[in-house]
Amino acid sequence: MVSIVELPFPVIVLIFGALLLGRYLARENRRAAIGFTVAVVVWAAAVPLFLDSSGGVIEDCIIALAYVVMALGLNIVVGYAGLLDLGYVAFFALGALVMGYLGSGFVSSAGGGEGIHIFVSEATQSLPGLHVNFLLVLVVAVVVAAIGGVLIGLPTLRLRGDYIAIVTLAFGEIIGRLVLNGDELVVGGQKVTNGRQGITPIDRVDLPGLEPFKSLELKPWYWLALALILLVLFVNSRLRDSRLGRAWIAIREDEVAAASMGIPLVRTKLMAYATGAAFGGMSGALLASYYNTVNADQFRFAFSIFILAMVILGGLGSIWGVVIGAVLLSFINSYFIPDVFNEVPSKIGLDFDLTQLSFGIFGFLLVIVMVLRPEGLLPERRRKLELTGSVATADEDIFEARA
Repeated sequence: MVSIVELPFPVIVLIFGALLLGRYLARENRRAAIGFTVAVVVWAAAVPLFLDSSGGVIEDCIIALAYVVMALGLNIVVGYAGLLDLGYVAFFALGALVMGYLGSGFVSSAGGGEGIHIFVSEATQSLPGLHVNFLLVLVVAVVVAAIGGVLIGLPTLRLRGDYIAIVTLAFGEIIGRLVLNGDELVVGGQKVTNGRQGITPIDRVDLPGLEPFKSLELKPWYWLALALILLVLFVNSRLRDSRLGRAWIAIREDEVAAASMGIPLVRTKLMAYATGAAFGGMSGALLASYYNTVNADQFRFAFSIFILAMVILGGLGSIWGVVIGAVLLSFINSYFIPDVFNEVPSKIGLDFDLTQLSFGIFGFLLVIVMVLRPEGLLPERRRKLELTGSVATADEDIFEARA
């Protein structure tokens, strides 16, 4: 089996190289690009076959894939529509809470104390509380998060610029505080949350025809997360090339011009918020089941900045750039800082834990990127032209302009 020390850096290099080669092939030969994309998907699906099923590497990969889903959702809001959202963690929290309510014994009075069970395994049917099949919970989490995006967006999207950022930050903090102090709020005889103790245990993923996922057998988790990634990538690419996607980009470039062209600003922005929020809720439900808990510590403001950093690092509006940024920062956070760089201070005579400075390190990386490559690692062509001032040639492929 591949050890933890050997794999993460080659994985990142392979992904980055694959995306660059894919863009080149798309410009030169569309059919070759499709074949190459299929090969990359097959390669990604085969990665767990070479890893320890309960090892740290595959766990890092699962978390990275979940972060990619969130980053792609935030990219719709920030990258496509140009709306600075500093409270994206709120939608992640909504998805996680839905999983906590519908996949645990938290609502102990459900079914008269005997529980309510909908399409779950026999082992789960004997447990009290609400227990709903994961696929149904995932749909509910997506819908609830999207509705949350609309409700948060309605009073804020008439604002512009920094005011939107401040208000969304406030909403993100409100959701986090609600989860933290929800044990003091009782509705219909039921606490809203379990406070600092969190909601635990959470049901594992239970798919039709398969045994419930286990904590020590991580391959199914990886493949499920990869399937969600492919779905989100497909939706992102279709939205980007749709009339709605072009309206988002028009608003990002110039709101006044977009309004003069007949684009309804508030409604179009709400669609961006709802869509981005839906992906955040999807990832929240997945990680709640994977972590086996819903805890207020997961919903801090710093997490919103962490996801935003992925989008900025990869390239605002660039689908594949965001994938690269999310994977890179996820592995830096879960592998390189705790397992590689954390040994450096002791070797030079310093005594401190580098993991305590992780967000400072991310901030430093962002400053470096914004100074040396403000368009991101793998930028959208429009964004690159704006920042570099270069002019695209007439024979440049449309795909490259959209990547």
